[in-house]
Amino acid sequence: MVTFKALLERFDKMGEKTGWTFIRIPLKVSEKMSPGNKKAYRVKGFLDAYPIEEVSLIPMGDGAFIMAINATMRKGIRKQKGAEVTVKLELDESPLVICPELMEALEFEPKGLDYFKSLPKGHQRYFSKWIEDAKTEPTRVKRIAMAVNYLAKDMGFSDMLRAEKAKKA
Repeated sequence: MVTFKALLERFDKMGEKTGWTFIRIPLKVSEKMSPGNKKAYRVKGFLDAYPIEEVSLIPMGDGAFIMAINATMRKGIRKQKGAEVTVKLELDESPLVICPELMEALEFEPKGLDYFKSLPKGHQRYFSKWIEDAKTEPTRVKRIAMAVNYLAKDMGFSDMLRAEKAKKA
């Protein structure tokens, strides 16, 4: 496990990342966990004493990575932008578990299944978690149908959300 200190930062204007709270992952830290990797990958560990798992490190194009710190994580560490956090990370090689109902539905839509499999694991997880977070069965079924429909059109998670928002506008 690699340990380092980082500052919580927030993007002002950065496209889809606008408003995100994040920490920078030093190149030497990334190289210790996943040498030579230039793509997103998952880590687990701790932010201060708060445990994290299946969190993606996102490449920033210059060899550096960031880790988004979501609201749940911020509440867990009780810190905001500008605060220092002790970070302990290691590569998370646990298998990615995808919602079985989504996979079953995608078997009837081969184009959508192929596109889904081409997505990075973190992006596959977005779909799965979104479906699993549905509070009712009708919402879950609706989300599965929506995911399959957009995946068949080669649209990722954020593309799907934008298309749905545009429909409502």
